[in-house]
Amino acid sequence: MGTSFVINVPATSANIGPGFDVMGLSLSLYLTVTARVEEDASQAKSGGDSADNNITIVYEGENSGGLSLDPKSNLITRTALYVLNCSGIKRFPRPTQVLVNNRIPLGRGLGSSGAAVVAGVLLANAVGSLCLTQQRMLDYCLMIEHHPDNVAAALVGGFVASYLIDVDRSGNVPASEADEAEVLRREREQRAAANDESVKLPPDNIGHFLRLGCSPKIKAIAIIPQFELATSKARAALPGSYKTQDVVFNLQRLAVLTTALGRETPDPWLIYRAMEDKVHQPYRMHLIPGLPEILATFNPDNTPGLLGICLSGAGPTILALAVSDFDDIAAKIREVFDRQPNGGIATEYKVLDIVSEGASCAETPF
Repeated sequence: MGTSFVINVPATSANIGPGFDVMGLSLSLYLTVTARVEEDASQAKSGGDSADNNITIVYEGENSGGLSLDPKSNLITRTALYVLNCSGIKRFPRPTQVLVNNRIPLGRGLGSSGAAVVAGVLLANAVGSLCLTQQRMLDYCLMIEHHPDNVAAALVGGFVASYLIDVDRSGNVPASEADEAEVLRREREQRAAANDESVKLPPDNIGHFLRLGCSPKIKAIAIIPQFELATSKARAALPGSYKTQDVVFNLQRLAVLTTALGRETPDPWLIYRAMEDKVHQPYRMHLIPGLPEILATFNPDNTPGLLGICLSGAGPTILALAVSDFDDIAAKIREVFDRQPNGGIATEYKVLDIVSEGASCAETPF
C-alpha cells in the first residue's frame, strides 16, 4: 500500500491591462501533478540523482517537451526539495513517482512557471506532512517566483490583487525558470558556495493578497500564438523609468477596474477603458506581431460581447474578457494573426472560466 496525492493548479493571466505585477486571474486550465508515494522506504531504486532524492519524474500529454527529468533541475521537484530542505528534510522521505500532466502552454503568458512553483510547494507539503498554512505556502512560492500576481492567483483562485515585501533571495534558493538571468546568477552563487549546506528560509508574510469580486457572467478568451516568449525577454523590453502621466494613467484605470469587474452586470465601456495600459504593453508591441492592431481595432461597439482586451502576462497570449459571442470574438482576433507577414501566425484559442478555487491537493490510498 502507498499514498497518492493529486495536485491541481490553475493557469493564470497576470497584469489584466493596467495591473502590471499586481493583478491575476485564475483560469480553468490546469497543471495536474500526481505523486505516488510508496509505503516502505526500502523500495527506493538504486543509482543516479533520482534515487538519491527518492524521486522519479514522468511527463504525459502535450506541453512537456524538453522539460528536465532531473529532480534538481525540474522546477516542480527542485521547488519541492527546497521546501523540504527548509524543514530539515534532505530528500523525499519515501520513494515517490511524480506524474505530470500539464495543459498550460509553456512560455505563452498563462502562468506555467508560476503553476509549477505552486505545485512544487504543495507537493513538498503533502509528502513531508509539513502542515503549511496557505500564507506560508505563498511565502515559499515568492522566494522562487518573484512576482506575486501569478502565484497568488494560482494558489488562492479567483481575481486577486497582491503585493510583496523586499526580501533577500541570495544563497541556496532555487530560481524560477521564468527569469533566465536570475537562474544563471543563482547557479554561479551556488557553485561558489558548493560546500555550504545552509538553506535560506523565507521570512514570514512576504506576500499579501486580496481576492476581488468578478462577475460570474465574465469568461476569459485566450488566443494563444504558437510561439514562446521568454519572460526575461519581455521584461528586458521595459524602460528603466516612466513618465508621471503614464503612471497616473495606469493608477486611475487600476482603481476603477478592481471594482468594475465585480459588478453583477458588467459595463462594457467602463471595463474596456479601465483595461488600457501605458506601463508594459506599449513596450512589448514589437514582440507580438498583430498586437497593436488588435488593441486599436476591437471595442464593445464593433465586437458584441467584448469587455476588454489585454496582453496575458508577458505574452504572447492575448486575453479578451467577454460576456457572450466568445467564439466570434476569438475568430476576429485570430484573423489579425492570420494575415501577418510571411504566412501569418498560427494560433489556437480557449474559452475559459475564471475559477474561484485555487490550487488543491487530494490524498487517496493505492
